[in-house]
Amino acid sequence: MFFLFYALLWFNTLGITIELYRLITTIKQNTLMIEKSAHPNQKQVRVQATRRFVKRLDKYFSRIEVLDKRFFWLRLTTLLLALGGIVLVFIDKIWFVGVILFLASAISFVVVVYFHRKLDRRSARIGWMHDFAQTQLSRMNLDWQGIPAPPHEENVTFATSVHPFGDDLEIIGNRSLQQLLDISTTMGGSSRLKSWLLNRTPSIEQIYSRQAVIRELRSLPGFRGRLALNSALVDGSRGRGWEDSRLLAWINQSKQDPSLKYFLYLLIFLALVNMVLFLLNLFGGYPPIWIFSLGVYGILYNFKFKQYHDLFGDALQLGRNLERFQDLFTYFEKYPYSKNESLRQVCEPFWNSASRPSHFLQKTKIFISAASIKNNQLLWLVVNAILPWDLFFTIQLQRYKQILKGIIPTWLNTWYKLEALNSLANFAYLNPGYVFPIVYDRADSSKRCVFNAQKLGHPLLLDEVRISNDFSLERLGEVIIVSGSNMSGKSTFLKTLGVNLCLAYAGSVVTAASMETIMFRIYTSINIVDSLTDGISYFYAEVKRLKQILDAYHEENALPLFYLIDEIFRGTNNKERQIGSRAYLKALVGGNGVGVISTHDLELVHFADDDQRIRNYHFREDVQGGRMNFDYILHPGPCPTTNALKIMALEGLPTE
Repeated sequence: MFFLFYALLWFNTLGITIELYRLITTIKQNTLMIEKSAHPNQKQVRVQATRRFVKRLDKYFSRIEVLDKRFFWLRLTTLLLALGGIVLVFIDKIWFVGVILFLASAISFVVVVYFHRKLDRRSARIGWMHDFAQTQLSRMNLDWQGIPAPPHEENVTFATSVHPFGDDLEIIGNRSLQQLLDISTTMGGSSRLKSWLLNRTPSIEQIYSRQAVIRELRSLPGFRGRLALNSALVDGSRGRGWEDSRLLAWINQSKQDPSLKYFLYLLIFLALVNMVLFLLNLFGGYPPIWIFSLGVYGILYNFKFKQYHDLFGDALQLGRNLERFQDLFTYFEKYPYSKNESLRQVCEPFWNSASRPSHFLQKTKIFISAASIKNNQLLWLVVNAILPWDLFFTIQLQRYKQILKGIIPTWLNTWYKLEALNSLANFAYLNPGYVFPIVYDRADSSKRCVFNAQKLGHPLLLDEVRISNDFSLERLGEVIIVSGSNMSGKSTFLKTLGVNLCLAYAGSVVTAASMETIMFRIYTSINIVDSLTDGISYFYAEVKRLKQILDAYHEENALPLFYLIDEIFRGTNNKERQIGSRAYLKALVGGNGVGVISTHDLELVHFADDDQRIRNYHFREDVQGGRMNFDYILHPGPCPTTNALKIMALEGLPTE
């Protein structure tokens, strides 16, 4: 009866595992089909597929809950039967039946616990898959409530006066580009992605190297999923972010006293003496001299107890840390990279024979086993009384640390890089309409524009409301003046240019039908704020920022500057704004850079009449049915209209 009962249990567990495997395989196949689909609205197809995936996982969770309850009652039943067997052992005539019942129930209990824990682990993985699929939907629909903040980045902001563009372009912080992109589960991976997006001096070699890896990762949903899942399991904090400072601090601890090795030799010698004297006393009739030698051994052993006791305890912590990485790192080690050369190069520290994780992680099991005897104080005392167990493994641990000191940072660095690349690849996967930009090293006026984009849009706007525009800059030294009414889209257009340049230089896809650009340094003046505590007015803060841009513009640098200035000199009166703006534009025209300056002051558009290197564009609006309507389309030439009085009139304010 018992055998039939547990056979049915095993088949149930096996059946649900096979069902999960089929579910995951089906989702992978659907994902690959969507990847290769030529459907004109691939993103919506992907959204629908993800929703179906979530519904199937919900149904699967109900199956897991039923099986989990079944396991609970089976564990309770087998435990009670084992206790019943113990009771029968003490009854004279049926003690033999009690022994059989106890052994059968104990074995059954172990089997049930094994499969129950396996179900729990599977349930945790499914739970992560469910949460991840939900966040994927949120990322595609820009549902910020469902997009988690990057690890430990909830309250981080960049002061405008410190970073050239980080705050102005909403690269980090709440509802930022990083929050949209970042699927890292480690602080290291999240910080790596942030550093790429905020990089002030991009490298064309790094850009194309990342593009190559991202292209491969975009078409590898299995690898991307396992990377994200196993990284999340290492984290274990459900989004708070794994952090490596404690592990690296332990690895980089200074070497211990080398005299410990000679002290170990002395204790081993005394341990052998103790053993010989004990055997002579036990079998040879010699007096119990071993008691005195054991006392000497104990005194000497405790002489440096404090020095090695904490070090030996670290062995268990090391083992636990590295054991968490085992599934992740061995997956990188064993993955077949034959068709993905760029990814293979990134993962070289894992498959290279000199630093394979499987070789080193196997050794950690020895330290775990050795250190685990401390959980049993009696066993620990007996073992150390026989031989210097703690000291021996302490010295071995120090040797192992010197090897790991040069390997673990490389593993972690590669892991963080993969997490950052995975975030960018996931962004490319979720947005199949986005493209990889073509980036050139330097300007070549005889062949191409320094910047040219078709259907350029902002990634933080929903597809159904985003308006895309074509825009180009022909040569260095050009200045573009974008005029238009309030709320017409000038600021958003400036941010669109900057954000897509950040994405391009990070190696990511951009929100455009096509984009070509040379390498630039980016500097912006958009979200200027005053400071009451520092006694800085809005106008003074703006002047300081514009001075920083001008200094960066004229400094000697191989990379030209791409500047974005919103509402230049808005903090002063009309006459002084015109004088200051003319002088500022004169300092920018013909230099080592290009830029876009927005204004709603129509007097500034006449600056283009004096210099062909200054060009005008504008956004427009009209009034229909008593409401302002904006098309957010970029038009050539100066803006022919204003809307301040219209807005005032619509709100019932006097305008005459």
